[in-house]
Amino acid sequence: MASKIKKGDTVVVLTGRSKGIKGEVLKIIKAENLAIVAGVNMVKRHTRATQSSEGGIIEKESSIHLSNIAHIDPKDDKPTRVSFKEIDGRKVRVSARSGESLD
Repeated sequence: MASKIKKGDTVVVLTGRSKGIKGEVLKIIKAENLAIVAGVNMVKRHTRATQSSEGGIIEKESSIHLSNIAHIDPKDDKPTRVSFKEIDGRKVRVSARSGESLD
């Protein structure tokens, strides 16, 4: 089955403390329906120093559930749902709002 949200997509957060923030999907955790989005859901981690990195408080992105993010429509920069169409024998993701291709 084709996934509606993939690595590299531009999305907007719909709910939570990061609501309204746009970012690029860095990673998808398919088994748990989670995504890691650049600059969204930032958390602080207290890390111990190692040979390769120094210790301290590091701020990094935490995962967010796929139901709390939506694609950005390429035409008008607003959130949109995703539908699928078959074009030239290929299954392509399409914006439900404007009909523009997302692939």
